[in-house]
This record gives sequence, C-alpha cells and structure tokens, in this order.
Amino acid sequence: MTEQDLHGRRAVITGGASGIGLACAREFARRGAHVVIADLQAEAAHAAAAEVGGEAWVVDLADTGALDALALEADILVNNAGIQRVSPIEDYDPDAFRLILRLMLESPFLLVRAVLPGMYARGWGRVINISSAHGLRASAFKSAYVAAKHGLEGLSKVTALEGAPHGVTSNCINPSYVRTPLVEKQIADQARLHGIGEDEVVEKIMLTETAVKRLVEPEEVASLAGWLASEHAGMVTGASYTIDGGWTAR
Repeated sequence: MTEQDLHGRRAVITGGASGIGLACAREFARRGAHVVIADLQAEAAHAAAAEVGGEAWVVDLADTGALDALALEADILVNNAGIQRVSPIEDYDPDAFRLILRLMLESPFLLVRAVLPGMYARGWGRVINISSAHGLRASAFKSAYVAAKHGLEGLSKVTALEGAPHGVTSNCINPSYVRTPLVEKQIADQARLHGIGEDEVVEKIMLTETAVKRLVEPEEVASLAGWLASEHAGMVTGASYTIDGGWTAR
C-alpha cells in the first residue's frame, strides 16, 4: 500500500512532461499530491497530466516578463525546466547564454517569488531545485549552464534562510548525467566538440569523473525529491544533495 503522505498537497513541477520532471510528477502523484505539469510542450504536458491525474500548465518560462506579476498556489515547487547548449566561450551565442539564464535562473526566482506568499500564509512549503553536479563543479564548453546552476544554488540558499521562519524549506538536488532527452542530445553535441564517436561520449566524457560508471535514472532523482517534500525533511534546508556517483567526492 502506497503511503499517501502528500495527500492534499499541490505540487507544481516545471519541465514536468519528460525526464526528471515526469519522474517527480509520478512520485508525487503516487503519494497523493495534486500535480501541475508546467511545460512548454502542450501535447506532452496534457499527456503527462492525464497520466498522473493532475493538470497541465502550458507555459514558456523563458518569457520571464510574463511571470513578473504571477501569483502561484503551490505547497511544493520543483524548479526543473532546463536546456543545454555546448560551445566554447568565444563561439558561444550570446542569445543562447541569455536564454539559459532566463529559463534556469531568472524564472526559478520568479516562481519562488510567486509561491512564497501562499506558503508563508499556510506555514508550510517545499522548494526543490533540480540543480546539477555542475552547480558544484564546472566543465568546459558549458558556460551558461554552469553559471545558471551556480546561481540556482545561491538562490536556493537565500530562499532557505528567508523561508525558515515560515515553515518553508529550500534545497537543491545535484545529479550527474541523468538518462533524459536533454542528456541524449548532449551526446551528439559532445561527440562533435571532442571529435569522438557518440558511443565514446558516455564513457570518456560523461562518466570520466564518476566512481559509479553509469547514468543516473530519473526515478532516483524523484525519490530524493519525494523525501525532501515529506515531513521527514522538515529540518533539511539550504542543502545540496548530490546523486553523482562520487563525482564531487574528488
């Protein structure tokens, strides 16, 4: 029998139609939460919402100006939406850099800003930021992604300090490469940049720093997110939890 420990909670998950976001949606729904799938892809968002018995919020989170006056009701906010562009700094498209910063740092700030009043009023809330090992370490050719994730780490900690008197926690989850569509696309990009075959990218690039030589599964990330959303994690805030196979142990 599945414990319905999130029954009555409303969870908003960005990028919730696939990958880590969808795994989190399934985890929270299984535990009784009402899940809102926030995603740019309308068809995928509605399909995911139908699967978990939730609702779809079709939204372009990179259009941050539209979020300035947003009021958002949620007990749990999972900032997960993200993209990747891989290129040397001298060749990096400035518009791509700005896009990643808007989507992966500015929009989480605006969503946190939008949910905190309701969380404060209820005296309970969970902000879960899907960061990355790249929120703690850097890799070449990923200037925008690394900058955004490092910024997200700081935002999460400030949210933790401000939210603590109101029963709101804020934490980061820091996985290494997860088996998602985002990572699958990176394989081709990395092969091109490094001049190696795609079959070599996972072994020689993605897993070179990890002690455990495999990709992270989305369900593993979702399991930790579920715990962070639970009552058992009430004293956990301002933290960064690695699921990186030992990458950051080096």
